[in-house]
Amino acid sequence: MSEDFKINKKIIAPGEYEVVRLNVAKLPSDTVITIRVHVYRSKNPGPTVMAIGGVHGDEINGVEIVRRMIHDEEFKNLKRGTVIAIPVLNIYGFINFSRETIEGKDVNRNFPGNTNGSLASRVAGMLTKNVLPLVDYAVDFHTGGGSRYNQPQIRFNEEDPKSEELAKVFAAPYLIRKSSPDNSLRNTATKMGIPLLTYEGGEALRYDGPSIEHGIAGFKRVLQHHGMIEHAPEPLKKPIVFNRSTWLRADESGMFMWTQSSGSKVGKNEPLGLVSDPYGNFSARILSTKDGYIIGHNNSPVVSQGTALFHIGYDVEED
Repeated sequence: MSEDFKINKKIIAPGEYEVVRLNVAKLPSDTVITIRVHVYRSKNPGPTVMAIGGVHGDEINGVEIVRRMIHDEEFKNLKRGTVIAIPVLNIYGFINFSRETIEGKDVNRNFPGNTNGSLASRVAGMLTKNVLPLVDYAVDFHTGGGSRYNQPQIRFNEEDPKSEELAKVFAAPYLIRKSSPDNSLRNTATKMGIPLLTYEGGEALRYDGPSIEHGIAGFKRVLQHHGMIEHAPEPLKKPIVFNRSTWLRADESGMFMWTQSSGSKVGKNEPLGLVSDPYGNFSARILSTKDGYIIGHNNSPVVSQGTALFHIGYDVEED
């Protein structure tokens, strides 16, 4: 841990707590978009761990996880090291209940970003330039997009042993080996040598208590593992590790009703739900294509052909 810990020309000394504001851009209304970066430094050297939420502005559970840890002063008396906590990265998306920024772009597909580019690119660029070079480990908190619910899970890079170790320390109910998407935060962090976990839990624009609690507990276990805090909750049960996952999509358009939801263990050809037309002419069963677990499902009551309905984790890792 460097004594010269600086973000956007602001030096934070050992033992200090500061909120650093990164001014990203102005909207047409002259409103300034500012990212708040909370920095907690112990007097004792150690790793820097980042918790970040709201990369997608409508993913409220991730924002709440980081907000609650700040509010509950979880980082005020670190034994060693530094915590960087960013509750909301995509400010525009957050205040507009939107996944994207003003130009309809996804911040998490615009990394490493450009501080002179579009708003999405500027947001990504500010984080990449000012914060990521200081980070040793990170957790990026998300929820399912749109109307999709994700069972609490960690996604980690299968080619990175340090990320796998960190995922097992976090110990969410499900751990999924999954390469990071191009131009995502996780992809950029990996190229910078930073083990970064993507946490998924719940559904956009809806609070989900268990997902929030799992996220907080997992992050505290990461801090405890690195000797930064004294206590962290034990996992309720051993995580299930999936080597592969696949989406089941609707063959027909119509009204969708699931009969099995996230967290269910399912067998190949087992019925999971129905798609029916609104006029009573047909009902098509959705059958599982794998033996595995439902790790995410769609809550939308009306779907089109090709809509993702169930996310199945399979090829379970055995001890």
